[in-house]
Amino acid sequence: MKSILLDIQDAQVIFKGKQAFQNLNFQWEKGQTWAVISESGWLQTAFLETLRGNTLVRNGKVQAHFAKAYIEEKSSEKEVHSFRDLMAYVSQKYEFRNKFNQQNFYFQQRFNSSESEETATVEQYLKEVEPKVQGPWTIQKVLELLDLERLRDESLLKLSNGETRRLVIASGLMRQPYIFLMDHPTTGLDIQSRANFGRVLKSILDAGTQVLITCNAQDVPEGVTHIAQLDYSGVTRIWKNEEFHQAAHYDLKKSWNWDLLRDLLGDEKKDVRECIVELMDVSISYQGKTILHRINWKIDSGERWQLKGPNGSGKSTLISLLIGENPQAYSQEIYLFGRKRGSGESIWDVKRPTGFVAPELARFFPVNQTCRKVILSGLFDTMGLFKKVSVEQESLVSKWMKLFELEEFADIPIQSLSLEQQRWILLGRALIKKPKLLILDEASQGLDEAQRNLFKETVQKVCEFSGITLIYVSHYQEDIPAGVDRVFQL
Repeated sequence: MKSILLDIQDAQVIFKGKQAFQNLNFQWEKGQTWAVISESGWLQTAFLETLRGNTLVRNGKVQAHFAKAYIEEKSSEKEVHSFRDLMAYVSQKYEFRNKFNQQNFYFQQRFNSSESEETATVEQYLKEVEPKVQGPWTIQKVLELLDLERLRDESLLKLSNGETRRLVIASGLMRQPYIFLMDHPTTGLDIQSRANFGRVLKSILDAGTQVLITCNAQDVPEGVTHIAQLDYSGVTRIWKNEEFHQAAHYDLKKSWNWDLLRDLLGDEKKDVRECIVELMDVSISYQGKTILHRINWKIDSGERWQLKGPNGSGKSTLISLLIGENPQAYSQEIYLFGRKRGSGESIWDVKRPTGFVAPELARFFPVNQTCRKVILSGLFDTMGLFKKVSVEQESLVSKWMKLFELEEFADIPIQSLSLEQQRWILLGRALIKKPKLLILDEASQGLDEAQRNLFKETVQKVCEFSGITLIYVSHYQEDIPAGVDRVFQL
C-alpha cells in the first residue's frame, strides 16, 4: 500500500497577493524524489511555499499526511507544534546576521578582514541551528558532505556565493528534516560542485529524508525519480526520470524593445584604445591565507572577458579590487582607467566609470529603497537614492523601467520584488550611467531558463550597441554571450 506524504487536491493558490495556480493537484508518495521545473521561477517558489503552508488556498485542500503521527503525539502532550517542525527549506533568498543578531552588513564588509569578527564562523552558524526533532545529522557529517570542513573556522562574510549555498544546505540538514525542500539548490555552484550534487542528494536520501527540489530542466540531478512541470493552471505534466528528456519543454520567447536599449546606451563606439584594467603581480591574503597569488591581467577598452574559476578561487576578491571595495588595492600594482590605485583618486573616481551587478547586491539596499530609487542610485554610485534628482534623470529612469517592464513596480521596495525583477533592476542601475566597464558577477544566477536566455541576449545587445568593456562571471558556459571572446581562468 502506498504511503502518501503530501496531497494537494483542486487547489486555487494565492501567493503574495497574486493567483499562482488555478487548479493545483499533486501527490507525493514516500520514496519519490521530485524535481519541479517551470518557465517561471516565481511559480516554483509559490509551489514550495504551498507545501510549507505559506500560501492562501481558496479552494481545494493541502494535506500534510507525513506529520499526522507527530501532530497527534505533540497534541496529546500539549506541546506547541507544527508540521513544519519536520521540514527544512533552502530558499534562494537567505541572509546572515552578525553576532548582535542584526542583518546590517554593508557590501564592503566582505573585503575588510577586521570586520569579519562581527560575524559567526561556519561552525558557529551550524551550532546555532535548533532542530525540533532528533535526527542523524551532526556538524561533522554535514561539513564533510558539503565539502565545508576546510571552511569550519571561516567567517560567513568571507564565503563565496557557492560556498554560502553549500552552507545553507548544510544548515537545512541540521534541522533534521523528514521533508527537505530546496529552491534551485545548485544555483551558484561551480561545475564540480554541481556534478557532486547527485552524491550529496544520495546521502540525504539514504538517511531517510524525503526530498523535493525546484530546478531548470537541464539541471535535474542524478537521484531524482520524478519530474513535474508547472504553469499557472497547476501541474501540467509528470515524468518518471527514465522518461524525461531535456527536449524543448518551453517555447516561451521573451524579448525587450532593442531600439529603446540602443537609444539609451547611445550608439557611439569609441575608437580610442584605452587600458581599462591592469593588474601586475597582485597578491591578496587574509589572516595568512592566500586568496590571490601574483595575478597579472590586462584589459583594454572594448574587450569582453569571461572570468572563470571554481568556488573559493578568488573571483569575488579580484572583482572587489576592480570596483573599489577592497582596501588591499592600495598596496598593490593596480591600474584602473590608466590611473594607479592609491595615487590620490577617490573611491568615487573608481566607481564612476564602472557598472556592477551581483545577485547578493539587492540584500544591501535599505528597506525603503524602491525599484525607481535603486535604478537612479546608479547615477550616484550609492546603495540607494538619498538626494533629489533632476527632471532629465527622472525621464531617464522611466525609460529604463519601460525597457525592462518594471513600470508597475516603480514604487515597490526592491526587497519585496521577485529575484527576476531584482536582477533587471540591478542591471538597469549598472547601465543607467553608461559605464566604460561593466562587471556581471553571476548576474543571471537563480533565474529560470527563459529569463537566463533573455539576460544573455540583453548582454549581447549591450555589447553590440556600445563600446562597453565587459567582465562576465558564470559557472554556466551556456550563459556566456557570443560577444564574450576572451577567458581569464583563476
